[in-house]
Amino acid sequence: MKTRPLGRTGLKTGIFSLGTMTFGTQTSETDAHRQLDMAVEAGINLIDTAELYPVNPILAETCGDSEVIIGNWLEKSGRRGEVLIATKVAGGGAKAVRNGAPISPATITEAVEASLKRLKTDVIDLYQLHWPNRGSYHFRQNWGFNPASQNKTKALDDISAALHTLDTLVRTGKIRHIGLSNESAWGTAQFLRIAEAEGLPRVATIQNEYSLLCRHYDLDLAELSHHEDVGLLAFSPLAVGILTGKYSGDVTPEGSRRSINPLLSGRLTPQSLRATDEYTALAQAHGIDPVHMALAFCTSRPFMAAAIVGATTSAQLAHLLKGADIVLSDEVLAGIQEIYSRTPMPM
Repeated sequence: MKTRPLGRTGLKTGIFSLGTMTFGTQTSETDAHRQLDMAVEAGINLIDTAELYPVNPILAETCGDSEVIIGNWLEKSGRRGEVLIATKVAGGGAKAVRNGAPISPATITEAVEASLKRLKTDVIDLYQLHWPNRGSYHFRQNWGFNPASQNKTKALDDISAALHTLDTLVRTGKIRHIGLSNESAWGTAQFLRIAEAEGLPRVATIQNEYSLLCRHYDLDLAELSHHEDVGLLAFSPLAVGILTGKYSGDVTPEGSRRSINPLLSGRLTPQSLRATDEYTALAQAHGIDPVHMALAFCTSRPFMAAAIVGATTSAQLAHLLKGADIVLSDEVLAGIQEIYSRTPMPM
């Protein structure tokens, strides 16, 4: 599998990362361990999780179970030296974790200690802030996003406090590098500015949503990535399954995420279904599996560190992995651009 730099850390990641947010609910521990083995054997070396996982649904009694499953696999397989482990601290609004407390020095420190224990490891390779305290435009919040409600002094104080705490954790050997998630260009720039001015850890990655149906990152964040060497870890590169085409005709397959979350957190719209039909037709016209085309588009982007592929079953993961080496032709890329120009924000 091709690799990309993980920011300026000196580490490299495969162009696919394994997402684990279904481990413990939709995916059993047995199948999760099978997926982890498959992923490593295919060249994936970055495993992404979070203290909040699993999802679908998010429950206080299951939060952390995905990390436990990974930790059990690390202990059982002896493959800790072959993988990079990335996890996240949850923030305000996540009622299932610390009753929704915002990210702070205390919550970061508590969360790291708990994640290390569940993961059965001495160090976390990439520690990410799941979302900023000040709020964000992600998860369809862009339609009503209002930064005028933010307090700049409070936002900068939160960033500085987080960086100083993360610096302590790096110095004590509990984490190696840091990343952000669900962030903006302004927020990321402030992390970089403060880190440089105060000699604190530098952000290596941003984990934001990116797919053929969600391309916010193409603008300001792409520019930031280019100039600052902060790569994107793209979550939902298949738009939580919409781009597989399985919901075409507005159907709800049994056992699918839609059967649990009918609107797929606002992603499933008439526009996203129509755009998916067009992308599917384009892929089929060129003899490409639509899933592989969607993933290959993501990994073709110059700002991409890795596309996070997640699967409910090992059979689904096996199918995803078959597209790891596909390179899209100029003709296909032109076709994608033509569809995008007609439907730039379908969800």
